[in-house]
Formats: sequence, C-alpha cells, structure tokens
Amino acid sequence: MNKWAFDILLEDNHLLVLSKPTGLPTAHGEIKGDSLFDYAKEYIKKRYAKPGNVFLGVVHRLDQPVSGIVIFAKTSKAASRLSEQFRDTQVEKTYLAVVEGIPNARSGTLHHFLINDDEERIALVSNQNNPLAKEAITHYTVLATHDGHAFLMLNPKTGRKHQLRIQLSASGHPVMGDKKYGSSFNFVHGISLHAHAITFKHPVKDETINMKLDLPKIWLKHFGPWIKVPT
Repeated sequence: MNKWAFDILLEDNHLLVLSKPTGLPTAHGEIKGDSLFDYAKEYIKKRYAKPGNVFLGVVHRLDQPVSGIVIFAKTSKAASRLSEQFRDTQVEKTYLAVVEGIPNARSGTLHHFLINDDEERIALVSNQNNPLAKEAITHYTVLATHDGHAFLMLNPKTGRKHQLRIQLSASGHPVMGDKKYGSSFNFVHGISLHAHAITFKHPVKDETINMKLDLPKIWLKHFGPWIKVPT
C-alpha cells in the first residue's frame, strides 16, 4: 500500500510530472519497493487498466532527502528526448534551500570539480587536473536571512551527483539538516533542499513547459514567515 502522498503536476500521453516528498527515493533501479517510480507505475497500471508491465522512463532523479518536481517519461521516444535535454544541460532547474551561515555576496557562482566516492556514496571536491573530476557550476541568490541562516535560490548549470549539497558544504554553508555534508543542525523533515521549478521542451509537442512547486508546508511551520518564495 502506498503510504506516501504526492501530487500529479502534469500528465499527458508522453509525460508524468510528480511532486516527490522528502524521504522517498526517486527510483531503486532493478529493486522494487517504496519509490516514486514504483508508485508512478502502479498509478498508470490502475488508472488505464494496463495489463502486463508498464513502461516508465526515469530521465532524472532527486536525492532521497530532497523534495520537489520529478519528470517521468511514459514512452520510449519521450524518455530518449528528455534524457538528451538533461544530458546536454538544456533543462533549467531552480532549487530553494536554507543553509547554515550567510554568504558574503548576495549572489554569485559556485564553481568546483567533483568526484564520486562510490564506497561512501558521497561526492567530494577535487581539482580540475583529476581525470575523474567533473565540473560543477551553480548560480545562487540570497533571498532572505534570519538568525544566522540564509534562504537561497539555486540554479545549477551542470547536473552532478549531490552537486548542490557538496558545493554548498564546500563553500561553508551546508544545507540545514544535511548531516552527510556537514550540517550541524537538525531539520524536521529530511534536508532543507527543494526542487522548486523546472523549464524544459516538451519531448513531442512544439512547446516549452514551465513548472513550479510550492515549498512543503513543513518548511513554513519550521522556519516561519522569513521564508518567502519568489514569484
């Protein structure tokens, strides 16, 4: 039984866009279980009374403790074209985060070279001479500050594993609640990182899709009115 609450943000013959709650994995790959992918397939199977296996393409992921917008493809053509957009960094993504400390500049760019530590399942900052390192670029804007914390808007220009989490940590401003990357504070629900908005080209139709998702209500209860989502 599905114990997780998520909303359908957009659905047509080619796309299924959902709101991923904090704590639910996007997908487990070959392992079935509690994941947004599994529940999405279950929804399609029941909604359209489809016999047998249901096709659903995973074209990007959010980390388990992160909430926000996730796009799935309902056809192989859509999956291929959407994956290409993500791979070629043609998708515009906006995240919101509460971090520890206040950046010196009201806006700026985080630029690092990252490697993956598969054994520890984390990302690490390296240098550009490392043949395994991949460039990571994120633009940020400080939206508000309060009691030694900052509310940031983040626009990643690359899509590396744990990119925002490690870049913010390496800059001295870990995401609140993100103990994996050095946070010293608890957050009531996962970590305070949310995939707020996304812009991409429809994989079949000649149109651009712009989507936004409000912050989880728990954020407003926890942080209070100083958290103001940009319009």
